[in-house]
Amino acid sequence: MQTLTFRDATLADIDAITALVTSAYRGDASRVGWTTEADILDGNRIDRGVLEHDLTRPDSRVLLAEVDGELLACAHVAIEDGAGYFGMFSVRPSLQGGGVGKQVMVEAERIAREELGVGVMRMTVIDVRESLIAFYERRGYVRTGKYKPFPYGDERFGTPLRDDLRFELLEKSL
Repeated sequence: MQTLTFRDATLADIDAITALVTSAYRGDASRVGWTTEADILDGNRIDRGVLEHDLTRPDSRVLLAEVDGELLACAHVAIEDGAGYFGMFSVRPSLQGGGVGKQVMVEAERIAREELGVGVMRMTVIDVRESLIAFYERRGYVRTGKYKPFPYGDERFGTPLRDDLRFELLEKSL
């Protein structure tokens, strides 16, 4: 397993983050890994404006995982509704399944618990992504049975290829 260096992203990292997130979830390149959304969504996975907001708002940071200055993974960690929020989790597709993601999750949970001072981490996952939900369940997250609608028509989050998408809320006590 590679030893990762973690740092907070800056506005100068937006292009690299966008490329990483897109490669992990959209298009044929994403099919190398197991997190692909290419069969359910097309287009953008992240928008520059959303990233700028995540990087500059209080109690929000984008965590970068690097080896020798090379970006391998990222995640958004923030406080939302009094709990930690974990999102935009992306690992370079060719490295998925090799432990990089687990290290990023451990660091994100540490940040939420020790630096942001929250006792619960939440995330939303498209509910048809059963293998991804199973991954999170193996990491201690539980399905809450709560759902949020998918933002159909908001191109910042991509173009849906099916009409039954929604987000399921998962959470974990830290």
